[in-house]
Amino acid sequence: MQKPSWLKTKIPSGEKYFSLKKILKENKIFTVCEEAKCPNIGECWNRNTLTFLILGDICTRHCKFCNVKKDIPSEVDKDEPKRLARIVKKLNVKHVIITSVTRDDLEDGGATIFCETLRELRKINSKIVVEFLIPDFNGNLNSLNNVFNENPDILGHNLEVPENIYPKIGRERCLYNRSLNILKKAKENELTTKSGIMVGIGETINDIIKTFRDLNSINCDFLVIGQYLSPSIGHIKVEKYYSPEEFETLKEIAMRYGFKNVISHPLARSSYRADELFRDVRYRQ
Repeated sequence: MQKPSWLKTKIPSGEKYFSLKKILKENKIFTVCEEAKCPNIGECWNRNTLTFLILGDICTRHCKFCNVKKDIPSEVDKDEPKRLARIVKKLNVKHVIITSVTRDDLEDGGATIFCETLRELRKINSKIVVEFLIPDFNGNLNSLNNVFNENPDILGHNLEVPENIYPKIGRERCLYNRSLNILKKAKENELTTKSGIMVGIGETINDIIKTFRDLNSINCDFLVIGQYLSPSIGHIKVEKYYSPEEFETLKEIAMRYGFKNVISHPLARSSYRADELFRDVRYRQ
């Protein structure tokens, strides 16, 4: 299926982009922007926004839609939180987004490093906005509670796709409810919550609306809707390319379900314009 014109992006370039790339490489800091081949990397990096990837660059799960490397991960880098905080300070990033690979090999799923990273960021700037995009930590309640207790400004956890599509991406349906419960528990801890889904993998409009309803039932604050793009021929194929107009319609429908703000765009990803999504709501309050 030929990719439509609205999904074509410019090759990343510019002094800011290459400077960031050099700094990250020299300091052994990973970003999901690079590892997941995000189509917005050029735009975001030239705006000085990026999503840091902690706990290495190798994931222990084998999701059929993701481009992040799958293998046996290396040992946890205990100096990573401090090193990342130093880079954030050097780059003067005001809205920091932290995500990670899934580390099922670790007893706590990597929650300790999330917590330590937030503490180090608070040390360098108490007013910095910290957004977490966490994995499910294998449902470990202690890990989740430890992260919640650190009080990130935004707690993100993606449903990824509607429930009916879970088998297609290699996930059991029960994991959909696990993810909903994670967002629910975060809300019970009075955190601002955020989730994201991809479309174009064979879902129906009713599947999408059910997802909106499910997120509404747990009072999720923010939602990001983006077009699934297959990273390679070895990944799940795209079944439909939604037009920009269709994404606008999805946003209009989603907003009826009580979200504070929704980003719905063909190139939107979990962290796309995250600073604006959060700032717009705070400005209106």
